[in-house]
Amino acid sequence: MEELYTKVLSDPIFKCIGQAADELQVDAYVIGGFVRDFFLGRGTPKDIDIVAVGSGITLAKKVASKLKGQPRVKVFKNFGTAMLKYQGWEVEFVGARKESYQRDSRKPIVENGTLEDDQNRRDFTINALAIGLNAHIFGELLDPFNGLKDVSAKIIRTPLEPSITYSDDPLRMLRAIRFATQLNFEIELRSLQAISANKDRISIISKERIVDEIHKIVMTPKPSVGFRLLHETDLLHFILPELVALQGIEEIEGQRHKDNFWHTLEVVDNIARATDNLWLRWAALLHDIGKAPTKKFHKKIGWTFHGHEFVGSKMVYKLFKRLRMPLNEKMKFVQKMVLLSSRPIILSENHVTDSAVRRLIFDAGEDIDDLMTLCEADITTKNPKKQRKYLNNFRRVREKIVAVEERDRIRNFQPPISGEEIMHTFNLRPSKEIGIIKDAIKEAILEGEIPNEHDAAHEFMLIKGKELGLKQHI
Repeated sequence: MEELYTKVLSDPIFKCIGQAADELQVDAYVIGGFVRDFFLGRGTPKDIDIVAVGSGITLAKKVASKLKGQPRVKVFKNFGTAMLKYQGWEVEFVGARKESYQRDSRKPIVENGTLEDDQNRRDFTINALAIGLNAHIFGELLDPFNGLKDVSAKIIRTPLEPSITYSDDPLRMLRAIRFATQLNFEIELRSLQAISANKDRISIISKERIVDEIHKIVMTPKPSVGFRLLHETDLLHFILPELVALQGIEEIEGQRHKDNFWHTLEVVDNIARATDNLWLRWAALLHDIGKAPTKKFHKKIGWTFHGHEFVGSKMVYKLFKRLRMPLNEKMKFVQKMVLLSSRPIILSENHVTDSAVRRLIFDAGEDIDDLMTLCEADITTKNPKKQRKYLNNFRRVREKIVAVEERDRIRNFQPPISGEEIMHTFNLRPSKEIGIIKDAIKEAILEGEIPNEHDAAHEFMLIKGKELGLKQHI
């Protein structure tokens, strides 16, 4: 087996680190994600974590002096760590340490420690695997918590008592769920129970760190795994209560509606198979959040969610602001997708008119393809016949979009008549009439009354100006 562990260290950089450690008379180990991912067969990560039983900063500088070109060492004194980049590797050095925590902070009190102390402070057994780099221990695996066994069994387990691990640093609760989702692992039952028991502790974690973990869950091949676990442990209530509000089915007078929470998770899984666009996946996650506040029951027509797209798009801003997510074009994209999420569905259920397609292209612009991808992901029926029907309907909408766009060039629409031209034609100063004429030209193009061309728009402008009592300036 030692030959296998030595294989992990096949790159010359590990020999160099080992030689530097021997010269400094400190023990050094590669630990954490690099080792874990090797045994998982996830390829060779380019991030290497080195722990030294001594000064990690001193070891980093010694290693840099031995490498060709002597790469620059970046030192983080506040954290007692150092990092260098070499031939595609990013190597971080830290001294072995032990940690203790105060109740109101996840920032530990740190002191020097042994390798055993350092492995004890790791979040999960699969991240506590260490392989020796010194000549006398090169290729030797140190696995005090049977992490390799947990890798094989696909188990997320903490080195210490899980309640201690999660209470000390509540971010580990999200990391446990994220790793389970990314790696398709199971969280050990005691760990899962400890996460539920410590869920309130998530309040001491910064929104930025929380969102970083949620992003990683959203970007997995099957995000629903993570959101089910977040829901099961009640963490989702603290992070995305808008999603929790969607859960449940009400029945009045024999009429029921679908559970929009579980439907949403299906939609996110569907879109994960179609795109790696983080913000489009977020749009799928949030596309129905407006349904909880707009849900109503009418005796004649049953359950309705009128205006849920508009309400949901407004909720996106509040959600992004609360979680300190970017209030920029990324947020506006998600808002736009939520706002327009039902438009192609309505089109697909009716006769697809050119004017309706033109308006959809006008409103969606460059994001029309993403919008169609979202709507196709929204098909969660288990009836194969219905699924084929809906997909065929969307295929027809896509074909119509291509045909209309080729002919009418509506995407990123620019009016063929400018405000300046209207002012010059009718000898106007800035006035409401200019806006009226511009809107009328746009509507005429979208309705197909005139082509999206300057000459046709100019003639239409003259007619509209006459209706408004304007005189053409000669």
